[in-house]
Order: sequence, then C-alpha cells, then structure tokens
Amino acid sequence: MKREAVVGIDVGGTRTKASLVTVEGQVLTETVTPTPPRLGERDGERLGDLAAHVVAELVQTLEEPAVLLAVGVVVPGLVDEASGIGVWSANLGWRDLDLRSAVAARVDVPVAVGHDVRAGLLAEHRLGAARAASNVLFVPLGTGLASALLTGGELVTGAPWAGEIGHVVVVPDGPPCGCGRRGCLEAVASAGAIGRRWSEATGLTGDAEEVARRAAAGEPEARRVWTEAIDALASVLAPVVAAAGTELVLVGGGLVHAGDALLVPLRAALDARVGHLGDVAVEAAALGDRAGSLGAASLALGLVGR
Repeated sequence: MKREAVVGIDVGGTRTKASLVTVEGQVLTETVTPTPPRLGERDGERLGDLAAHVVAELVQTLEEPAVLLAVGVVVPGLVDEASGIGVWSANLGWRDLDLRSAVAARVDVPVAVGHDVRAGLLAEHRLGAARAASNVLFVPLGTGLASALLTGGELVTGAPWAGEIGHVVVVPDGPPCGCGRRGCLEAVASAGAIGRRWSEATGLTGDAEEVARRAAAGEPEARRVWTEAIDALASVLAPVVAAAGTELVLVGGGLVHAGDALLVPLRAALDARVGHLGDVAVEAAALGDRAGSLGAASLALGLVGR
C-alpha cells in the first residue's frame, strides 16, 4: 500500500525550502533550491512552475512511491490565508497575487496558503522549541523581519498585516526599506540590514554573522551596528510582549546562529523594558530553516483532516 503524504513549500526571498511529510508526520525527504526572480509574473505562472518542480523533485527522490494528497505553500509579506491571496511582498515583488490558484493549476491537488512566519511558529509549537509554551512570540531574523504570535495555544491571524513588525518605523529618516519608507525595523535589525549597514560604514564586505563576530571581539563599528539592531528589536518586541502576556520569545532565522551574542543582549534589553511584568524567556528556535516548510506541510495536512 502506498504511503500518503503532503508537501510543504516555504518560498523565501533567496531560497525555497520544501518537505515531503507523511500523514503520520514523518519527514521523508527535503530539498532547498534558489528562489527564481519575478515569481509574480504572468499571474503567478512562475510560482506555479516552481511549486511543480519542487514537488516533482521531492517525489523522485523516494525509493517507494507515495500518494500526494495536498500541498502547502507559505510566503513572506502580507497574506490573506482565507482567500489564498498574496496581498503584498516587498521581497518577492507582488501585489494581490492569487497564490492558491497559481499553484493549484500546476500540482493538481488541494493547496493551502499561509504566511511563512505564522507557519514557522505552528511547526515550532508542534515539533520544536515552543511545544511546552502557550504564549509565544516568534521572530525569525533573516532577509526580512516579521513575527507571529501564539496566545492561549492558538495562532493569532487577524488582518493580513498581522505580525508585520518589520515595517514599524524605529529610526525616522533612517536607512531605506524595501517597503519604500525609511527607518523601518527591517532596515535596521534584519540579518540583511545588519551586514549592509556595517559594510556601508566600513567599506568592508561581510554578513550579519561577520558583524556579530567582530562585535564580540570589540570592534567599535561592529558593536555600534549590532547594539543598535538589538535595541531597535527590543523596543518593538517589548510592547507586544506586554500586551499579549508572552512567556517565550522564540528567535529564529539565520541570525540565530550568532547564539549568545544575540540572545543574551536581547534578553537583557527586553528585561530592561518589561522585566517587571514577568519572567520572559528568550530562546533560539529549534527547527532552523525547516520551520517554514514543516509549517506549510502542517497546513496541507489540515486540508486532509490530519
């Protein structure tokens, strides 16, 4: 008897991660591929092509065939999950794109559409570092910067812009942001912004992890950029933590590889702002780059009642 499975696809600004997962929750195989440019062109035809390619690649790696039941696709930006519409994405460059129809036209199974960060929190709550917590703020720090909130064990969805803390202005007239404004949190504290700001200040080439290493070694310019990023992040997270009664701030994305160089000062900066309200833990996410694709697979499993 063939195994039944779903595919979860996490479309990022630079890479697309995908997982093939059985209805029992076993991950059979995973893949990572570069995200092609201009995915929103021709009413999302390029996105549909990408999804079909990823699904075929995953299925072909199996030694034993599986029956594909559904596909979940998660993307950054503003997402209307109920209608399957990508309302807006600064990093992928689309507006009002019918994501569900674009993918369903090429994969011939039911398609679930979600927000990459909310899906990542869903995966962390079911499989990762948030299993024991009911009130969680999840903040992946990567190419972009957004958040997701779990309250009383339930994901907060709200309007399509729920969680878009990356476009809160923290430095008026600050660095330009992909959204068209200046001084957004994403332009100051995302992994991409940290590397870019340090390179602009020093004339050297390096990413956020390089900045973290140099800051830990005491380099003044690296310390300035690093400290400003953490302070800006804490200033935006603190009101959310206070309003939602958050018990765990879960940090993910590529920048979490900086480890204590990130988590310790962020914990201190948050404690300085909301410490009198309760003991808020700040921890690294457990699933890494897999959180989005595993969350997308969870959404697909929901379509088939699993």
